[in-house]
Amino acid sequence: MKDILRDFCLTKAPSGYEREMAYKLKRYLEPFCETSIDAMGNCVGFIKGSERQKKIMVFAHMDQLGFIVRRVEPDGYLQVDRLGGVPEKVLPGLKVSVRNESGEWYPGVIGVKSHHAEAVEDKYVVSPVTALFLDVGASDADEVRKLGIYAGCPAVYEPSFTELSGNKVTGTSVDNRGGCAVLAGLAAFFNKRRPLGDVYLAGTVWEEFNLRGAALASRNINPDAAISLDVTLSGDTRDLSARYDVALGKGACVQLYSFHGRGTLNGTLPNGPLFELVKNTAGELGLPLQRFASVGMLTDAAYMQLEGRGTACLEMGFPARYTHSPVEVCDTGDLNALVTLCGESALRIGGNFNFSRY
Repeated sequence: MKDILRDFCLTKAPSGYEREMAYKLKRYLEPFCETSIDAMGNCVGFIKGSERQKKIMVFAHMDQLGFIVRRVEPDGYLQVDRLGGVPEKVLPGLKVSVRNESGEWYPGVIGVKSHHAEAVEDKYVVSPVTALFLDVGASDADEVRKLGIYAGCPAVYEPSFTELSGNKVTGTSVDNRGGCAVLAGLAAFFNKRRPLGDVYLAGTVWEEFNLRGAALASRNINPDAAISLDVTLSGDTRDLSARYDVALGKGACVQLYSFHGRGTLNGTLPNGPLFELVKNTAGELGLPLQRFASVGMLTDAAYMQLEGRGTACLEMGFPARYTHSPVEVCDTGDLNALVTLCGESALRIGGNFNFSRY
């Protein structure tokens, strides 16, 4: 699991530019299942069930947040806007990679005023991304254009992956390459233990942009039920210890309430029968199950659940620290636990399983 996560975290794939990640995930899935990439870029692996009376979609988004070049200045610096929920306080002095129009990546940095010239009143001010600039080392705009970089080109945090103590790792896109690694683990799981229903393992696009990629994948699959795999916010740091009970190394999570609450009036309430299934499966097998609820975040399940006549959805995941920063941290043991719990739960969905909320 750690090696898979490393491979995925070192892959550059911002929203709308997931191609490299989609084909990499495909290579991990195709030894175990029929695999395809749809017109929107979603990567889907198919496992044929023994009964085939139900269809279950398990999905995790492949994209990562980043930036979009808004303007190339005459002096060669780049103005950028956020692509997804980038926290502006971590940006000055950050290493980045910029993609040109041909798909080649170039290193750069987000400039920061030299400390020796910083006015006292500015030392503790967080500048908005629109006040910052990206430096690729060019002397002027012509040099930038020779690199093939124009307005509209994306950029990401320079990819990194580092092993910490025990099973803990830190990287630039643990959200949500951890979920993608779980998809790879589930493909191997179902290769050994065939499910009753058809299972679709989907790596989805656009989650960090507009959360609609999973909904587009769902239109092709038309599942009876869907399980989203994404990060939950770990409460084992000093700043969040009084807010969440979730902790690294304590196993898989189920998210029982998510609501954006900042202009996007959407969220996910769990499908009752699916939650009972996961809870009972964890109890039967003696597996830990962490519960998480939060305002201020969404997953692509929020839009996925509205497809067709309504799809039974449950958000599952793994705890992560420092989300949306360049140093996200997770425990790979939690990823393995999520493979086991999600896989075992899916095995129990047969033709008589009732997803109705009433």
